[in-house]
Amino acid sequence: MSVAFADVRAAAERIAGIAHRTPVLTSRTADARTGARLFFKAEPLQRAGAFKFRGACNAIAALDPARRRRGVIAFSSGNHAQAIAYAGALQGVPTVIVMPHDAPAMKVAATRGYGAEIVPYDRYREDREALTRQLAQERGLTLIPPYDHPDVIAGQGTAVMELLEETGALDMVLVCLGGGGLLAGSALAARALAPDCEIWGVEPEAGNDGQQSLAKGEIVRIPVPVSIADGALTTHLGQHTFPIIQREVAGIATVSDAQLAAAMRFFVERMKLVVEPTGCLAAAAAFEGVVPVADKRVGIVLSGGNVDPAALARHLAA
Repeated sequence: MSVAFADVRAAAERIAGIAHRTPVLTSRTADARTGARLFFKAEPLQRAGAFKFRGACNAIAALDPARRRRGVIAFSSGNHAQAIAYAGALQGVPTVIVMPHDAPAMKVAATRGYGAEIVPYDRYREDREALTRQLAQERGLTLIPPYDHPDVIAGQGTAVMELLEETGALDMVLVCLGGGGLLAGSALAARALAPDCEIWGVEPEAGNDGQQSLAKGEIVRIPVPVSIADGALTTHLGQHTFPIIQREVAGIATVSDAQLAAAMRFFVERMKLVVEPTGCLAAAAAFEGVVPVADKRVGIVLSGGNVDPAALARHLAA
């Protein structure tokens, strides 16, 4: 099943009144630093603290009544877990989440707090997708993966759709990249609403599978990367996300953990906004000149703000 901009529009209608329409923020300091006009889509202020709520909400809302009664299952290190749990709670749908045993404690607590059943696993020894599919079959649950699902991709695309509706046409949009759901959905929205806009993905330096995939022309799989960007520790792009990225994205850049920490400090100090490391990927690329943004109007998706306070303190002190 392919995904088109019409699906993004349908998702926007489906989640209206459930998902927040998050603000677009600006900073004269950031503009002066980069020589660009930057527009930050503040998804840390989304329900459950991240853009993931959009795709989760859309995917659950699109289910037929029988599947809603049986419930859904997902695998996630944190933000998709919280999003599915919260979206399920709001729509009366039972949820089961397969989470790595080393997932951030705050994300585990929030997921459980939204009413989800949590099934832990070892991300370095167990195959989360195989485990989740087995549980889905045994219990009759509907699997909603974190990124490689048409309804999830369409839901994520609503963030950039809103951004462009507010800012008008942009020269460039920078988007965080893990498995590609946000980037693929964003690319569909940007291409439809701002045809001349360049779309860039940004991933952790330690986990550049997307960059490798775009260069090779096929999905490249890598070992589980190690990075403070815990929401982007994916090992490969998806069968649904990669074709869209390959067709629509101008390039994929990478940033280091040190650059992510510096971006986190900027948002706390200058914009009074908590952005998690993964959420800083796109901004760090602009701040550090990894992607040339000077003299351009640039949209930047800050994808989430779910960072443990102790980890935030460490990053800010680094």
